[in-house]
Amino acid sequence: MAFHNDWNINYIINIYSDSNQTALQALWKSMTNIDKIIILTGDFNIRDSDWDLNFRHYSSHTDDLITIADSLGLELSPLLNPSPTRFADNPCDTNSVIDLVFLPPNNTGFGQHTLHPEICKPSDHVPLIIEISIGKVNTDINIWSIKKDSKEEKEFISSLVQGVQSLNTSAIRSQANLKTSVQQLANVFENT
Repeated sequence: MAFHNDWNINYIINIYSDSNQTALQALWKSMTNIDKIIILTGDFNIRDSDWDLNFRHYSSHTDDLITIADSLGLELSPLLNPSPTRFADNPCDTNSVIDLVFLPPNNTGFGQHTLHPEICKPSDHVPLIIEISIGKVNTDINIWSIKKDSKEEKEFISSLVQGVQSLNTSAIRSQANLKTSVQQLANVFENT
């Protein structure tokens, strides 16, 4: 999920990684294309002694996950009330901690996350809950508009059409050319 804050795009990523670590592989491939992630959370399907005190083994996927999180500027969020995040369906299996939350370090807008096993039914996973502070800030917004069917609207549309028609799109043969053309298009809209 992405949302805008002023001109910045922020991402909240909630994943499910299967036993083949498909989501982890997808994150690894796409992490250079994602700018600002404020929360990375979900079922990573990785049991490891680093976050599961009842599990005495180390997973080879842990290094990959920590490297990905670090490259995205995130750290594993400690639990305020450590306990399993998934309850086993089979009585021969043990409950586990496989649902994790990664947050930017030193971010005052986010508190530590908590588990609420009492509200997990009918799911076998415990909800992860995190508090996000929202400051009380008034933002003055000026809305500029043009009256429909007015002389100003006709002039605006005409100017916009002329600006778009004047763009040279025949040179778009690379990503750099495309970025330049997109910036020129943005300039046309801004100037109009």
